[in-house]
Amino acid sequence: MTLLAHEQTPGTSATLIPGVRRTVLPGGLRVVTETMPGVRSAAIGVFVGVGSRDETPALHGCSHFLEHLLFKGTPTRTAMQISSTMDAIGGDFNAYTAKEYTCYHARVLDEDLPLAVDVLGDMMTNSLITPEHVEDEREVILDEIAMHDDDPEDVVHNLFAEAAWSGRPLAKPIAGTTESIRALSRAQVNRYYRRHYVGANMTVAVAGNVKHADVVRRVRRAFAPLLEAEGAPMLPRATEVSKSAHSVETRSSRPFEQVNLVLGMKGLTRSDPRRHVLGVLNTALGGGSSSRLFQEVREARGLAYSVYSFGLAYSDAGMVGVSVGCLPSKSGQVLDVVRDELEKIARDGITAEELERGKGQMRGGLVLGLEDTGSRMSRLGESELFQKRLLSVDDILARIDSVTLDDVHELAASVFNRPETLAVVGPA
Repeated sequence: MTLLAHEQTPGTSATLIPGVRRTVLPGGLRVVTETMPGVRSAAIGVFVGVGSRDETPALHGCSHFLEHLLFKGTPTRTAMQISSTMDAIGGDFNAYTAKEYTCYHARVLDEDLPLAVDVLGDMMTNSLITPEHVEDEREVILDEIAMHDDDPEDVVHNLFAEAAWSGRPLAKPIAGTTESIRALSRAQVNRYYRRHYVGANMTVAVAGNVKHADVVRRVRRAFAPLLEAEGAPMLPRATEVSKSAHSVETRSSRPFEQVNLVLGMKGLTRSDPRRHVLGVLNTALGGGSSSRLFQEVREARGLAYSVYSFGLAYSDAGMVGVSVGCLPSKSGQVLDVVRDELEKIARDGITAEELERGKGQMRGGLVLGLEDTGSRMSRLGESELFQKRLLSVDDILARIDSVTLDDVHELAASVFNRPETLAVVGPA
């Protein structure tokens, strides 16, 4: 049985699955690598176990604000030097903030990985976060919030989260609000940085044409300040599972040309053993052009251009739902058709043909996605943050293949009979 990260003594290494090794460095920093023979690239991601759901109301948007600021400069590199260094080697270099973590990532030629490790280590451990940087980036983030506020799909999904989680941390938009971003001070952001960007709360994941020992040696050097300080990882998060026994509906009037709707209900957590069953169910319901929703809403009735189902999974909570955009005159009919399809699949399950098609779509999506070093890297980092053990691709394929019609029907009957949350955005 593979050791969990917290079971490893700092300074030791362990093989998780063939080709994947983990070393825990002093201070708790984890380094996980996957060797991919035959490729000439390498992808690196620094995963920090803090996201928007970990913010107090006074710090709303701080995780995303900090993500921006870490690109603004260190004592040895200006923002321009950080960008030009990576541009000069043709690397893809970016970051994103999620509700439960933040990731800084790069994809480069294998020979340029040492430079990417050095730049990321410098950013993670030595960012200046000056008052000037904070004020400059504050305006950029306010513009980003305004951009999302002009996107109907972003607006309706934020409205849905606000209603579904009912005042809990998961309800908050990741970027913050205009008011919360204007209120954040340099001191608040810097304290957040020093508190959460510690070795015990971080994983460096690398996949590609790499050698584990070489990566560990370079990470040890580039992230040295984190190895010298003892830091505690994030405390367990408060449970987000809704206890609501009734349905919720929320609407926002916007001068958009379309009405956008999201209809959902409580789903599964990240580690729920039924998540592969949900994947097959989601594929049959609204996961592609052969799905029930696409065929019924778009092909048979011409009610909408875009319609799909989705699953949101977090450490202790989840939602499943349907998203659709249509003309205002068709919104009532669209909602009736969506509810009818959910009722049918909850009552009768899916067909044998849909089961096999769903499995095939999941198998293909998994294997084809993991041909890329960036996807492999993301899998390693997210597994370290959220899963007890890293499954091999063959293990995942076996779990997908083991899904039965009864499994899908049982899950559909349970999930789609739960109280629903409906968010609607569009003309009055």
